[in-house]
Amino acid sequence: MKTNQKDIPTKRISPVFKKVDSEHQQPLYRQVQEAIREAILDRSLRPDDALPAERELSSAFGVSRITIRKAIEGLVNEGVLDTHHGSGTFVRTRVEKNFAQLNSFSEEMTARGMVPGSTWLSRSSGSVRPEEVLTLRASPGTAVYRFSRVRLADDLPMSIEYVTILADCLPSIDAVDHSLYEALHKTGNRPVRALQRLSALILNEEKAKLLGASVGDAGLLAERIGFNKSGVAIEFSRSFYRGDTYDFVAELSISE
Repeated sequence: MKTNQKDIPTKRISPVFKKVDSEHQQPLYRQVQEAIREAILDRSLRPDDALPAERELSSAFGVSRITIRKAIEGLVNEGVLDTHHGSGTFVRTRVEKNFAQLNSFSEEMTARGMVPGSTWLSRSSGSVRPEEVLTLRASPGTAVYRFSRVRLADDLPMSIEYVTILADCLPSIDAVDHSLYEALHKTGNRPVRALQRLSALILNEEKAKLLGASVGDAGLLAERIGFNKSGVAIEFSRSFYRGDTYDFVAELSISE
């Protein structure tokens, strides 16, 4: 999507960075990247904040502008920063979700310096529905837990999440607090592989209201089947996203 000049953020701040250690085994540009990530995590840099100019960063870190440029290019490629020609480099606002990485929502937001949160819609227990029998490859009558919530980042709605989990993968329905994957990790059932499908849609009144969007806005639906290390399908989730807050990416290669 093309960015209009008026939409480019202009807030520019100067966080305090320590000079890098030339004797450290980690390359200089990597040390610069870690320092910028830490500034985002500790909220010294926030979404839409502009980084100081290359010259200032070069002086702050005590490295060449070439090193600064390499560090920034790497963070741009990771989706942590955005570069606007003629305006500078900014902490990314849109979230770039990589299909090749099986991370939880909390992990993704924390890695981008945002505070993850949730507004719970419902928790319930029951048995698999007819359509879930095939999806989860479960027998009719298998017990499941269902979790519905709006996922937040810095208190802003990012997605609506509906998840069905096999009940024997969690000690109780109350085991899930902030992170579902963290609760599954504690029982050895965190998904290590998943099948995921992305579809475009138009947000209806209900979903638009929950996401702070307008009826008719573009949205995205991500459906995921997660498998634990034993190869058992234990998770089926449907997540609805605002189309203007997420970029979905995937690494592609030629099949031999």
